[in-house]
Amino acid sequence: MMGPMNAAVTSPRHASFRRAFRHGRTALLSGLSVSLMAAAGCGGKRMPPKQAVPVKTGTVAVEPRPVSLFSVGTVEPVETAAVRPQVGGVITAVAFSEGQDVRQGQLLFRIDPRPFEAGLAAARAQFSRDSSQAANAALQARRYAELVQKDYVTAEQYDAVRTQAEMLRSLVRQDEAAIAQAELNLAYASVTAPISGRAGGLLVKKGNVVRANDAALVVIHQMRPIRVRFAVPENQLGRIRRYAASEPLAAVVRPARGGDGPEIRGRLLFVDNEVDAGTGTVTLKAEFPNADMALWPGQFVDVELVLTIERNALTVPDAAVVTGQEGTFVYVVTAEGRAEKRNVRVDRILGGAAVIAEGLRGGETVVTDGQMRLIPGAAVEVLTDSPSDPGSTPPGGKKPAAGEKRPAPAGREKSGR
Repeated sequence: MMGPMNAAVTSPRHASFRRAFRHGRTALLSGLSVSLMAAAGCGGKRMPPKQAVPVKTGTVAVEPRPVSLFSVGTVEPVETAAVRPQVGGVITAVAFSEGQDVRQGQLLFRIDPRPFEAGLAAARAQFSRDSSQAANAALQARRYAELVQKDYVTAEQYDAVRTQAEMLRSLVRQDEAAIAQAELNLAYASVTAPISGRAGGLLVKKGNVVRANDAALVVIHQMRPIRVRFAVPENQLGRIRRYAASEPLAAVVRPARGGDGPEIRGRLLFVDNEVDAGTGTVTLKAEFPNADMALWPGQFVDVELVLTIERNALTVPDAAVVTGQEGTFVYVVTAEGRAEKRNVRVDRILGGAAVIAEGLRGGETVVTDGQMRLIPGAAVEVLTDSPSDPGSTPPGGKKPAAGEKRPAPAGREKSGR
């Protein structure tokens, strides 16, 4: 039984297969050894790729930038008037429309004037009667003054006549006051706007009966100018007072939470005289012309309080700043066309630009797009966009194919992002 098996194992065909297997295994092990030695010779570090990495770049600019505090504020009117009736009666007319701009003194409501007209007429009639009696009493007093000197009447009689004349003169003055009150009541029957502004919704309709000093008929908000109330941390109060001592501080508001609308500029008007112990903040108010009525009472806005202007601030596009495990950094493109990782300290970000406190110099070129494909020392290829249409044909050349990279123009490194 063992003879045939040994013959099969030692056959020439099987021996050739075993030699080929040993040769392949030796070649594989040799290749692995070469790879391990190459890795060991490189110290285990990642080598920069030989092919240039396409990136977009921007320039470190030196330009004026504001030093600001940011908060969320609420728009509020400078003046608000709740229009209330001064006399009671039936509303016979409404002389404005809801939401209309009204002027101070403009007629808003008319209350039935007939009761007040009758009251005025009665007061004038009373005045006429009492005036006649007062005139007659004054004449009698003058006559008795002559008679008492001749002893035709006693002193007691003269005193009684004179006192009666004084009482009637006082009654006339009282009638004059009654006429003035009746005229005022008649005037109050025409309800006018106490301030200029925008009227809100009607709270009482035509035909309703109102009472003096009862519920408001309409509310008017002054819209031009208008104010924004906001709060800042108490530890910023010293900076605000220091900068505000030399000149009024500028304030800029924008629609909150990405709302649509332009930024509006005004000035700081008010700093509260105490710190809110519950929140640790100080309330401030800024005033804005609001000529185009962009700000509306009750609206939430983002507020930027500009403390001063930093004349020589280093700025880069905020897309250039990358946050990693070791902090924030940017990639700087060296004169040799390679990427240099540079740690930076960002002071603030304003309007898409990051203000750099340290780590960069003016005029340096930084990578704004493509950082994820870069490592320190990697070669870079700067991409640029066409000044008009990115897909347009350049002068004197053919239109690039889809995905084709354009070389950077001479003397131009900043991206046209």
